[in-house]
Amino acid sequence: MVEIGSKDIFNYPIAHLTGHGNVILSQAEAENLRNYLIAGGFLNINDSYGLNLFVRKEMKKVFPELDFVELPPSHPIFHQKYDFPNGIPKIHEHDGKPAQAFGIFYNGRMVCFFNFESDLGDGWEDPEVHHDPEETRQKALKMGANIIQYVMMGENTRKQEYKQ
Repeated sequence: MVEIGSKDIFNYPIAHLTGHGNVILSQAEAENLRNYLIAGGFLNINDSYGLNLFVRKEMKKVFPELDFVELPPSHPIFHQKYDFPNGIPKIHEHDGKPAQAFGIFYNGRMVCFFNFESDLGDGWEDPEVHHDPEETRQKALKMGANIIQYVMMGENTRKQEYKQ
């Protein structure tokens, strides 16, 4: 585990944030996260439940000039090794809302991926935790593999593959 405000975050190509409810970034953490993302890092945010309003507010500290953009099913992140023609899969039911995926783009490069009402993280946990069917777990794991492959493709390839 690495703290958002730590310089150690720069040792990792991908940072993962998840949880329930409130997330609060100090100004120093927001600045460090911004520098990390601008330098080529990537933030994957999994909404386990209740993060939406807080994440949106806190990411405005990181990129006040940018907003989350909903990703269409045609976005390359859904078509890496595994194909998700309908976009992000629904893994866990919270409020009966459809699963959505959002990105923050800095200079044409997606620096943050936020899954909302999907909860990919449920499918990544041990089967005994949520008792998800194997098919559901496989969707979550495959989407996770797509995220990692997309990030590891490199900045220039990602910029060329998707023009917003």
